[in-house]
Amino acid sequence: MRLEEAINQKKPFKSNQHKIAVNLVYTYHWLHQQFDKVYKEINITGQQYNILRILRGQYPNACTVNLLIDRMLDKSSNASRLVDKLVAKTLVKRTVNKSDRRAVDVVITEKGLQFLAETEIKIDALQNKIISLTESESDTLNQLLDKVRG
Repeated sequence: MRLEEAINQKKPFKSNQHKIAVNLVYTYHWLHQQFDKVYKEINITGQQYNILRILRGQYPNACTVNLLIDRMLDKSSNASRLVDKLVAKTLVKRTVNKSDRRAVDVVITEKGLQFLAETEIKIDALQNKIISLTESESDTLNQLLDKVRG
């Protein structure tokens, strides 16, 4: 669906750059809504899912909360609180850092790895359904989005 139809825009945009800015914000929120539906089904938030994926990438090594913050997609998230919720679900384990007792190490558990393996099927299916671009189109879009961020 064209942006103008989606937001019921009657007048033309001031410029293509203005339309791109509105389109990116609209598309972000649209994607967020689509993924939130799946996250609710699997009883997790997008930020928690992001932390699990970061930890899986580090596995079997632990990482600090600061490393999680650096790598998270949503930099405004409270990583410590998110880790607490994942600990309560037994998807991650928190331990005191051996070299710096003020730091906390976080590692994904076997249950967390299994959870990701099972839930990625739903996430991948959603991605494939809503992002109907060819490999070439996907590559071009990724290059353009990288360019927009400078």
